[in-house]
Amino acid sequence: MINITIVAGARPNFMKIAPILKAIQDKKETGTAINFRLVHTGQHYDKKMSGDFFEQLNIPEPDINLEAGGGSQAEQTAAIMVAFEKELLANRPDLVIVVGDVTSTLACSIAAKKLVIDVAHVEGGIRSGDMSMPEEVNRIVTDSITDHFFTTSEVANQHLKYVGVAEDRIHFVGNTMIDTLLSNQDRFMSPVGEMFDDLKPKNYFVMTMHRPANVDGEHQLKALIDAIMMGTGSFPVIFPVHPRTAKNLEKIGIRHARLRMVEPLSYLEFNYLVKNALGVITDSGGITEEASVMNVPCITMRNNTERPETVTLGTNELIGINPANLKAPLEKLLKGKWKSYKGIPLWDGKAAERIVDKIIEIYEL
Repeated sequence: MINITIVAGARPNFMKIAPILKAIQDKKETGTAINFRLVHTGQHYDKKMSGDFFEQLNIPEPDINLEAGGGSQAEQTAAIMVAFEKELLANRPDLVIVVGDVTSTLACSIAAKKLVIDVAHVEGGIRSGDMSMPEEVNRIVTDSITDHFFTTSEVANQHLKYVGVAEDRIHFVGNTMIDTLLSNQDRFMSPVGEMFDDLKPKNYFVMTMHRPANVDGEHQLKALIDAIMMGTGSFPVIFPVHPRTAKNLEKIGIRHARLRMVEPLSYLEFNYLVKNALGVITDSGGITEEASVMNVPCITMRNNTERPETVTLGTNELIGINPANLKAPLEKLLKGKWKSYKGIPLWDGKAAERIVDKIIEIYEL
């Protein structure tokens, strides 16, 4: 029997763990000696940022919620480490699986390795090269102590090999977030409310902004939104507002007739909007993956990306954070001249199955 503890803490984690949990359960039902314990760190504790994902993606209730949300990054990291160490001492597993690059990923990896417990990192090896991003620090530190890497791309594999990771610890499996996307497309649902009632397919834009470089400076945030509204013609722009962005928007008092600022949406609602959008403007990494696979034009307001395959093979274009850079790509998009999705290797909906098969092989179950 192998006992696995799977960690989730923030919104990007939940769609990544859902197919892994299902794949483990499927193996368990066929008689494989494998079991999991699900730990929610509580990093995101708002219902729209956390709770809805469990309900919509059929994720079982966590075995424990560490309730370590809030505070500065250092305070949150410390709180998660302390609480997770107690959890591991009470329920010691053979393997801890962490996903992505959030604070919970880093904190739980450290706590596990201090107790000499194997760590597997789903989405290991991705890099932006931008050390001003908290996520990049989380990735590098997590990967420096990880035992097994489940990777999404050949680029990630090369990053790990470059720093000396042995090939037998690198397992190219694909993207579990795309597993979730493909298995739920038929369940996407239109959001309800007057902000959405008049929307028609390919007749609106979706935007998201949450990175400090874009939203922490009032001048930058206003200039970005003004440029987006200027470049999107007469189309509505749906803007689900991240909590950190909402605070700064209040200070600026931005109003545009076509800009529809809404609360964070559930997974099935948000991806319904993305799938049917004329285009997406974002600074998120995960959304570029989903938009690419759904063949929706995507403009990313960042200077770098840890997901270059979304640019080379997907529908994503990286344009930097200068608002003036939006004009040309939006003109191209509105003329219908955007590139199409070419297909990304192993982004086929079967990544979680490969992960669980590899764990069974490694631990000789």
